[in-house]
Amino acid sequence: MTDTRRQAAGNGSGVTGGGATDAAGGSGGEGDTDRDGIRTFPFPAELALGGVGMQVGPMGTDRPWHADAPLHRVHRIDFHVVMLFTDGPVRHMIDFAEYEAGAGEMLWIRPGQVHRFSREPVYRGTVLTMQPGFLPRSTVEATGLYRYDLPPLLRPGPAERAALQAALDQLRREYEDADTLPPGLHTAVLRHTLTAFLLRLAHLATSTARISGQHTDSTFTRFRDAVEHGFATNHSVSAYADALGYSRRTLVRAVRAATGETPKGFIDKRVVLEAQRLLAHTELPIGRVGVAVGFPDAANFSKFFHLHTGQTPVAFRAELRSPG
Repeated sequence: MTDTRRQAAGNGSGVTGGGATDAAGGSGGEGDTDRDGIRTFPFPAELALGGVGMQVGPMGTDRPWHADAPLHRVHRIDFHVVMLFTDGPVRHMIDFAEYEAGAGEMLWIRPGQVHRFSREPVYRGTVLTMQPGFLPRSTVEATGLYRYDLPPLLRPGPAERAALQAALDQLRREYEDADTLPPGLHTAVLRHTLTAFLLRLAHLATSTARISGQHTDSTFTRFRDAVEHGFATNHSVSAYADALGYSRRTLVRAVRAATGETPKGFIDKRVVLEAQRLLAHTELPIGRVGVAVGFPDAANFSKFFHLHTGQTPVAFRAELRSPG
């Protein structure tokens, strides 16, 4: 199965979410609307067995899918979703890139990422959702839960797939067995079992990134985090290098090794993504969108956006909102 990874924002939005036990798309609540107009759904703690900070269960046509948010909207979640598919292909958009996953393949969506589900009822397999804070900090760091640079689409080999499926099946058994242990002990067992699964998953994700030339080190990680916090006002590679205490040359080497692109390309990519989100899901005038991503001059913003997407901001928004 090939990873299409094509830009998907121009196709409109999609299904609002959902998943096994309503886990992947929220709990049926209203969600919160962020400054960019995209609704964020919280972890559905009221649906978790025993109120623990995770859920795991089957995906399939007989499972309910979240239906409260408009079907034409993408959305955010504030929790982790991992889907292991037993059928496919499934097309799923994450941060305006579209991925195609087949049987035996996995998708990992992290908190804060925008995504949409396919309109087709083709999700079959097992879905795991996890609330931030359910695992201790040491486990979070060891498993790379917030490594947004790692690829969301994972293709384990036969042995890896069998081990991951076995670990996920064991986690599901422990999750559903809420009667044989006291609540506190049951939660502790779940945390340990979940950690074992996530360590395997993290190893697969980092191996996938390494094979595809996306190996990261602390230099890139610090740069990535700085860009995430500062891209709306700072587009200067030299400014980031100075703030982080690196030479420009060191930063260039680290970012190339991690992503295959230049630091400037990495920054621009993040700016474009935010601009796409604002154009797609708010009514902000084009000039205000430009200001929000660091371009006080609307003409400069339009040139920048056209250079990176092949469309003007006006055309991008119009295509998204055209009927059909």
